[in-house]
Amino acid sequence: MNQHIIQKAKETIAIEAAAIQRLSGFVDEQFEATVRAIYQSKGRIVVTGIGKSAIVAQKIVATLNSTGTPALFMHAADAIHGDLGMVQRDDMVMIVSKSGESPEIKVLVPFIKNFGNPVIALVGATDSFLAKEAQFIVPCSVEKEACPNNLAPTSSTTAQMVMGDALAVALMTLNGFDGKDFAKYHPGGNLGKRLYLKVADVYVHNPQPKVLPNASLKEVIVEITQKRLGATAVVQKNNTIIGIITDGDLRRMLNKSSTLENINAADILTPQPKTIAADTLAVEALEVLKKYDISQLIVAENNTYLGIIHMHDLVREGII
Repeated sequence: MNQHIIQKAKETIAIEAAAIQRLSGFVDEQFEATVRAIYQSKGRIVVTGIGKSAIVAQKIVATLNSTGTPALFMHAADAIHGDLGMVQRDDMVMIVSKSGESPEIKVLVPFIKNFGNPVIALVGATDSFLAKEAQFIVPCSVEKEACPNNLAPTSSTTAQMVMGDALAVALMTLNGFDGKDFAKYHPGGNLGKRLYLKVADVYVHNPQPKVLPNASLKEVIVEITQKRLGATAVVQKNNTIIGIITDGDLRRMLNKSSTLENINAADILTPQPKTIAADTLAVEALEVLKKYDISQLIVAENNTYLGIIHMHDLVREGII
């Protein structure tokens, strides 16, 4: 019985994967014309559907909005009971449907066309009512559903979702939508932080451990212990950076030295430490830490010491 479950699950994945691969054949001049029409539109793209296709339409709207193409969702059943008022003069309307023959779609399409709004059919059946009435067609037909009875929307909704992503990503390219734009629309959560949080937003909350080059071993240990960042900067009196001393440097020194007398900071420090500018993205600081397998970075401006950012800071902020 368990083997039967595993087999059916794998068959479902294989059938849906094949359906997605088949979509490449539908990305042609007609697809390009649709993308360019949306790009050149002065209005929004209103995406609608019925049943499972309505759920897919909502996802497509969310993806379009988050990638720079203004969009809104309109349920096809609600549209013919008042929600058509959300469609403005310059908007385009994309209807998501497998059959293109749903009663709600057949009622809705003539109204949209009477308003003068272009209709895009993201449709499985290219010989359907919807396809024939639309100005733009984005085919997403599948050979069969993953459902054993070939009834429940499975492969077809997956294909709709993927074709919606293809449209969104193509529009991103035309719009020149980049990481900075993405951050504007995703300010919350860890994803947003990766896109806007800077080193300056993090290190300022930390103490600023530092010692002069002639500081005694005891002074170095006390500074590292009290500031609890696992390191201290070694600086001149004018705050110019000379080096860094980490917990590891102390352990290595203790392992090598037979006597601890007369040892000062200059004898232990690592010169030319890795530094980062305060206006750098925190995620870039993470990449430096990972690249050099270190736990802290000195924050500096023109070799002037500002503070330290630690790997733990990035964990706390959700960057990792």
